[in-house]
Amino acid sequence: MSSTASDLSARLAARAEAVCRRYLSKGRRDGAYWRVGDVDNTPGQSLFVRLEGPTAGQGAAGRWRDAATGQHGDLLDLIGLALRHDRIVDTFDEARRFLSLPDPVADAAPEHAHARASTGLGERGQIAARRLLDRAGSILGTLAQSYLAGRALHPPPHSAPLTFLPRCRYRPASTDAPHVRTSWPALLARVTDLSGATTGVHRTWLDPATCGKAPVATPRRTLGAIHGHAVRFGRPDLVLAAGEGLETVLSVGSVAPRLPLAAALSSAHLAALQLPPGLRRLYILVDPDPAGNAATEALSARAIEVGVLPLRLDPLCGDHNDDLLQLGAKAFAESLLTGLTPEDAETFLDLGNIR
Repeated sequence: MSSTASDLSARLAARAEAVCRRYLSKGRRDGAYWRVGDVDNTPGQSLFVRLEGPTAGQGAAGRWRDAATGQHGDLLDLIGLALRHDRIVDTFDEARRFLSLPDPVADAAPEHAHARASTGLGERGQIAARRLLDRAGSILGTLAQSYLAGRALHPPPHSAPLTFLPRCRYRPASTDAPHVRTSWPALLARVTDLSGATTGVHRTWLDPATCGKAPVATPRRTLGAIHGHAVRFGRPDLVLAAGEGLETVLSVGSVAPRLPLAAALSSAHLAALQLPPGLRRLYILVDPDPAGNAATEALSARAIEVGVLPLRLDPLCGDHNDDLLQLGAKAFAESLLTGLTPEDAETFLDLGNIR
């Protein structure tokens, strides 16, 4: 019996609603779609899965898209993300268990390797992301810099991943108001793999009238291959601090500008973050919600498996940017002392120069 990627995907698509009820149980059926907040099974409507349609091509059953992040794929991709699998073979095994299929031939898994590695908009999305970044310029003196300053964030010396695009296309979501603007200024953040190659881009659309996020349904979206990759600030040697959002990692970077940082852009992507070789200590900037804690546990377990010491940095308020805003830079930096090793505190925190 065949159990290649294409066969498994087709079988899952034929039972799309049952797949959604199993792995996205907090969603609900809405006509020909299953709607839920995201791949972490958060209640909401951003992510939608086609439950009906042809077996292939446009509108095929089992295809899904998250309007907030730009991710999309088939039900194999969805299962892998929902369960935070790091290995493709684990997703294959889970799909076979769901479908009550026997064990496969040994070479079944590699067929889907490229697709899983490029979860999101695939190769075309990566090309589009690079073209978008090529059009962008420095954030200095722009609306993007004003937006960050409003969050008490100042770009660190290694801020090359952040750029600004005065006019960036916005594709309206189903929940946007009628006749919403389709072009806004945007803060762009380059997503790279461990080699430094660009795999995607994170966009934050901005409102010139308020210097805040644009008044649209999904002011933040990603494009390209994001899973396992990150927006990276600095080059890690022995130490890295990783978190979900840009504001989270930039908050820590504002008081520890020499500390290498990585923003994975979601809890699912943080759980699957690729760790650089030679790393010894990994500080995880925890988002204190169920998805954030689960991602922290998953990433910690993976770090331990490869000989890296995981260390939690928990916020005192809502998140690390809330800490920075509410406590001030000095007190925020002091709050990090309890989580950093003495060696790293001495290396990366310069409390005497923080006001």
